[in-house]
Amino acid sequence: MVVLRRRRTQASNPRSELPKPTADDSDSDSDSDLETVCEECSSGKQPAKLLLCDKCDKGFHLFCLRPILVSVPKGSWFCPSCSKHQIPKSFPLVQTKIIDFFRIKRSPDSSHISCSSDNIGKKRKRTSLVMSKKKRKLLPYNPTDDPQRRLEQMASLATALKASKTEFSNKLTYVSGKAPRSANKAVLEKGGMQVLSKEGVESLALCKNMMDRGECPPLMVVFDPFEGFTVEADRCIKDLTIITEYVGDVDYLSNREDNYDGDSMMTLLHASDPLQCLVICPDKRSNIARFVSGINNHTPEGRKKQNLKCVRFNINGEARVLLVANRNISKGERLYYDYNGYEHEYPTEHFV
Repeated sequence: MVVLRRRRTQASNPRSELPKPTADDSDSDSDSDLETVCEECSSGKQPAKLLLCDKCDKGFHLFCLRPILVSVPKGSWFCPSCSKHQIPKSFPLVQTKIIDFFRIKRSPDSSHISCSSDNIGKKRKRTSLVMSKKKRKLLPYNPTDDPQRRLEQMASLATALKASKTEFSNKLTYVSGKAPRSANKAVLEKGGMQVLSKEGVESLALCKNMMDRGECPPLMVVFDPFEGFTVEADRCIKDLTIITEYVGDVDYLSNREDNYDGDSMMTLLHASDPLQCLVICPDKRSNIARFVSGINNHTPEGRKKQNLKCVRFNINGEARVLLVANRNISKGERLYYDYNGYEHEYPTEHFV
């Protein structure tokens, strides 16, 4: 297992297979291989997925850890015992701190986060659910009415972002040295990309404006010892409601295949030319989309959990990714979508 220990920081992202031991590796480290077993399942099988703690040298299968790891971390890694994992420290439930963290636009009365329920209601009537033989319209989310509860919702998201050392962002970001915005051309999508309707664009814009005012989606981020950070509906959500946009740094896939240990990379543009393929990387900047759980799409029970769909749209010529409710969602229900909606390269067989 010495070789695995040395190669730990060279693991590829979920789109690629983890490194497999070579024949030479087996010969030179046969004694060590026989001694290294997973502390959770007591098995030494699948050695390429055995992760060794940098402090105690004990082994753990990626899929036996809680929360599960889908790829080998880049850099040092410590097992739960050595890292003394605890429940993340909650973000202060202080309005000024929350306003600053999310860069919320203050209302004229700065004593509270903006909430113009009358205006929201009027706009929502214009974009209400319409059933027809031709199409069904996307809905903007309906924020919680109680300002105090909205503070609690945002504090839960801030807790998760702080714990993951991530800055809040509610839009795609284009950083120097990565893919420029000019590379995001929806026309390059292999097979074409559906254009979001005018009504859909208006609904998305309303969602963005509400978030800017501190009227966040009715969601709570909850830490689960088995799944990590998860997202739950804090009120009933209608089918076809826009939950959020998937955001983060935009980069070329070719830049990330061999040097990314994140488990939340999202396809943005699947072009015919591999060098033009783009991904969204929420490891440094992201929003609540990063914490939505993935289903185990290897089992019928796992597939039944899905209540969101991940859809890519052409919006003003650029590719964008939205998470949309694919059925009515009850209050308290955990949100799930299919991580393998497009390319089926994400290892979900061990998901809860």
